[in-house]
Amino acid sequence: MKNTIKIINDPVYGFVTIKNPLILDIINHPYFQRLRRIRQLGLTNLVYPGALHTRFHHAIGAMHLMQQAIETLRSKGIKISEKEEEGALIAILLHDIGHGPFSHALESSIVNGISHEVLSDILMKKLNQEFGNKLALAIAIFEDKYERKFFHQLVSSQLDTDRLDYLLRDSFFTGVSEGVIGTDRIIKMLTVVNDKLVVEKKGIYSIEKFLIARRLMYWQVYLHKTVLSAENMLVKILLRAKELEQKYNYDLFATPALKFFLKNNFDKTQFEKHPQSLEYFVQLDDYDIMTSIKVWMNVDDFVLSTLCKKFIYRQLFRTILGNKKIPRDDIDIIKQKVMKKYPQLQKHEVNYFVISGNVDNAAYIQNSHQIEIYDGQKLVDITDASDNFNIKALSKPVRKYFVCYDKSIEK
Repeated sequence: MKNTIKIINDPVYGFVTIKNPLILDIINHPYFQRLRRIRQLGLTNLVYPGALHTRFHHAIGAMHLMQQAIETLRSKGIKISEKEEEGALIAILLHDIGHGPFSHALESSIVNGISHEVLSDILMKKLNQEFGNKLALAIAIFEDKYERKFFHQLVSSQLDTDRLDYLLRDSFFTGVSEGVIGTDRIIKMLTVVNDKLVVEKKGIYSIEKFLIARRLMYWQVYLHKTVLSAENMLVKILLRAKELEQKYNYDLFATPALKFFLKNNFDKTQFEKHPQSLEYFVQLDDYDIMTSIKVWMNVDDFVLSTLCKKFIYRQLFRTILGNKKIPRDDIDIIKQKVMKKYPQLQKHEVNYFVISGNVDNAAYIQNSHQIEIYDGQKLVDITDASDNFNIKALSKPVRKYFVCYDKSIEK
């Protein structure tokens, strides 16, 4: 008899039990197993060595929290059918299945700005075909097309099971205690009012802690200046590899999957029109990238080999991060120093060694699936319900500007 119960020992939650045969089959599918080979936090382990957990970890954990949320809502008299439960669990399980290697770093280099959400949607529809349309409800929930809107909020909102898991999990593996949140407490305080997922008033302090933890984790972990440096270097490495392949007719070493994307530029429309692009994408993982970079250290192109050596040996670019836009004249001075340090560079190639941009941190956005507190009579936005001044401040996006450059020019 086929075993229909699976127990996974999760380091954050303990034993996670999976009883649904369809969900077990999805977890065992090659598309989902690929997530074992993609790190949840990309290159963050270069700052926090313990940050080696994977997208697989996170997806299982988010599904576990979804199960807890459904049990909580049922206990409060909210009717949720077995089919709805299955759909919600599958939707959250597959919400990150479209992530490429090294998380968000490659969305601007490998597949030309196609977001992981779009790729997740494409892959879910592909799986739906394979599983005889059994994922239709999960897809409707994921796309926010299901009539009971609170299910989508549990998958994707400002207080979803995705965020609840990754904050707690990323805090656990990085050792950054500021990210610890009361996940159990928050889930126990959830309810549904007028088809909206809301929080009971007595859970307000846990939500305040959640929003503050989210802000701190972004600056301390996700947008750490050394992580920004590493991710931007990785993007430049891949862009240079694509330039060599497409413009200068190089035949670089690469796995077949990576080679396909080095030679082709796909936007969303082209991606959907070429079935082979999807099959190559689901073969890509962190190992394709790292193996290629190790080999590219020895190519005869100065830019690519230098970037790869610095990346592999953790000789990362210096990053200046501040609240004010960095003057163009200051960036030009840095570029001049780089050109002097590396006279073999062509003018446009200096942009591979000096990278500027900005990052945004929005812990809470009032007009986007807002978090509402329910006092038994009315719904109030968290920023109005809270007497914590910091919560109102968190609703304002913060933008910081950065420049990354080869620190050897200072020697």
